[in-house]
Amino acid sequence: MFSIYLSPPHLTGFENKFIEEALQSNWVSPYGNNIDAFEKELEEYLDIPYAALVTSATAGIHLALVILGIEKNDIVLVPTFTFAACVNPIIYTSAEPVFLDSELDTWNLDPVLLRTAIEDLIQKKRKPKALVLVHSYGVPAKITEILSICKEFDIKVVEDAADALGATYNGQKLGTFGDIGIISFNGNKIITTSGGGVLVSKNKEYVERAKYLSNQAKENLPYYHHEAVGFNYRMSNVLAGIGRAQLKVIDERVNSRRNNYQQYKTLLSSNTIKDIQSQTELLNGFSNRWLSTFYLGENLVLPAHQALQEAHIESRFLWKPMHLQPAFLRYGKYLNGNAAKLFEGGICLPSGSQLTATQIENIAAIVRNSLAHVNV
Repeated sequence: MFSIYLSPPHLTGFENKFIEEALQSNWVSPYGNNIDAFEKELEEYLDIPYAALVTSATAGIHLALVILGIEKNDIVLVPTFTFAACVNPIIYTSAEPVFLDSELDTWNLDPVLLRTAIEDLIQKKRKPKALVLVHSYGVPAKITEILSICKEFDIKVVEDAADALGATYNGQKLGTFGDIGIISFNGNKIITTSGGGVLVSKNKEYVERAKYLSNQAKENLPYYHHEAVGFNYRMSNVLAGIGRAQLKVIDERVNSRRNNYQQYKTLLSSNTIKDIQSQTELLNGFSNRWLSTFYLGENLVLPAHQALQEAHIESRFLWKPMHLQPAFLRYGKYLNGNAAKLFEGGICLPSGSQLTATQIENIAAIVRNSLAHVNV
């Protein structure tokens, strides 16, 4: 058991009201007032016209790829420095992921490698059909450069903003830049529905298609009739109620996470052993700092992780790159070594919005003390 967890849910106390309404109405399935209301509230918050609640961000990515026409043997570009949930849906469609490495500012997809990969694949007559653009740990990627390249080569963009609710780029909410955007409400995210996500788009037909496919592709007839293969991907009315309560405090949650990160950064910058690095917030970017992530160095990250474990404090290594995962070794990749370096030397520190300043001071002191005893 941990005394401090990495990113626990933070309930508001208002969830019971919306859950009780769902129970009293007897709408506990993927229909009901909470679903309609939560979708509308998300549309207003994100300033985007259309939203469809789904059972998970993974389901949302899968739906997005299906809606964009991704099929067997198509190439879909995806960062290697991410979670498997970004890659698995590509394989669900029988398409092929091709992994792209990171740049060292935001730790997100490297635009230089993006262009290199596209041009090389076109030369091989395997032009990519889509890109899954990820904002890792809630830090905005280099959106201007990436979208410009995708537009130049007519490549669709599924924007995976699973970590990034509340983050912005040029004042625009992340998740609203791609052809289709996805946000997660998993239990460890900045707000939660216990499990779930949302698919959003400016394209009405995309979102209507998502709602249709996520409900088993049932036609509007007085009997079960199916003209397409569908999925059981629609969020329940009960979970949508949790989300409605959570969304009311999203700005507070973002401020708490950003304050956590800033306090860590200040405390760890006093470490005299080495210059600890973190993800850069672009001048036109605003991160929600879902997780506070730091690069300590290959020789230092394990002692820090072990010291925290001994103190019953949960931490996590950074993403193990997808191109190093046994499940994905056979797929194409364009690398510069940055993702592997980050994995070997990086750590995620506790980032929950209920952390106190004293707890963060103690965590930072444990990290500093562990580093002080390592010969580098």
